[in-house]
Amino acid sequence: MKYKLTLIGLLFSFFTVAQSKNQTSVIDVDGVCGMCKLRIEKACFQTKGVKHADWNVETHQLKLIFNNQKTDLDAIKSNITSVGHDTDNYKATEEAYMSLDMCCRYRDEKVVQEHNN
Repeated sequence: MKYKLTLIGLLFSFFTVAQSKNQTSVIDVDGVCGMCKLRIEKACFQTKGVKHADWNVETHQLKLIFNNQKTDLDAIKSNITSVGHDTDNYKATEEAYMSLDMCCRYRDEKVVQEHNN
């Protein structure tokens, strides 16, 4: 009986440690359309350790699940800004932003208005 309890305890510890590697987070990312969504999510998945990325066009919130032993939020945000999208505390370079298609330039009020109609 003591052996079974020890084995159960070890298995529970193993699964707890294995699951603790995954971290969830929600960050704000600027964008305006479905093309932005694909670009933002692709940039996330190019970060080693990202398991789930879902950006919402209306709320601009990016829901993430990632292995915190392989990456962190700074690395993910850096990849997002490198493709031209601002995050809650990182801003894309002007060069990266200008590489976006004209319809994806979320800093332009006219573009934002066109997507809101």
